[in-house]
Amino acid sequence: MEDDAPVIYGLEFQARALTPQTAETDAIRFLVGTQSLKYENQIHIIDFDDENNIINKNVLLHQVGEIWHISASPADKGVLATCYNKTADSRLLTCAAVWRMPEESEPGSHESPDDSSSTAHALELLCSLDSAAHGSTACVVWEPTGDGKRVISLADNHLLLWDLQGSSSQAVLASSTSLEGKGQLKFTSAQWNPHHNCTQVATANDTAVRGWDTRSMSQNYCMGNAHRHLVQDLDFNPNKQYCLASCRDGCKVKFWDTRSLAEPVATLEEHSHWSQEPPQGGIIITYEEHEDSVYAVEWSSADPWLFASLSYDGRLVINRVPRALKYHILL
Repeated sequence: MEDDAPVIYGLEFQARALTPQTAETDAIRFLVGTQSLKYENQIHIIDFDDENNIINKNVLLHQVGEIWHISASPADKGVLATCYNKTADSRLLTCAAVWRMPEESEPGSHESPDDSSSTAHALELLCSLDSAAHGSTACVVWEPTGDGKRVISLADNHLLLWDLQGSSSQAVLASSTSLEGKGQLKFTSAQWNPHHNCTQVATANDTAVRGWDTRSMSQNYCMGNAHRHLVQDLDFNPNKQYCLASCRDGCKVKFWDTRSLAEPVATLEEHSHWSQEPPQGGIIITYEEHEDSVYAVEWSSADPWLFASLSYDGRLVINRVPRALKYHILL
């Protein structure tokens, strides 16, 4: 793949859910979930052939509704979880379920379901993460190490820890906790800390970032005003134990040391620019292949310098970090 040659794949429907196939470390593979009100929704399995710079695909039917979030098991490449819309008691809820992809779903084995000469396979439901009593599910996050049997989900103001049993055919609610305070508090995102034996989870709600101990489901830190606006997402550095990044509306990213949270370690401003020798904490490069709002960016599990981004118009763009910039990123 040439440094300046992104590969673009267009979906038939709008989409905002993207994940790498985490357990697949040999092939560069991403899963994309669609949002269509008129047609059955789909999971697109995108396999990128780096040597020939081409994309192979397969499409699976997701028959239960629009996909708002998708995540892949870190232990079984055939298993994934989705959050999707569902109508219950005249209310629109976002629910979550764990699925298995059919063995026939290797990319390139079938074309799009719009092709009358092909038959699209449907996902096999393994179990539902039934959180209707707690509210709408915002996301499902797998424990990053282990056997893929523990996940957390966010349902309005509840943080739920699930044990998946019987080949993921049953989900048992192991423990839970909730936000306490005035107003209608609601979680927006969560990330499992890959360090400390996976005993910590970070969550975002409104302008706050909080840390939780999964053994007791108790809060162990809170930054009540981590950002001035809604915190959209957060992530832990897999190589540094105490490094947490958070981002908000308005194009600002902050980096935190979870041992000392009075001030962020570094902040990326929206008007930073890359030069031949970028300043510490500055933007290194900007990609502008999208023409609509970008809702997801994910690194490949098989190639640490390749990533995919997804915009709402259904455009998936696969890019590689230019060789000339790797040195600056590694500093």
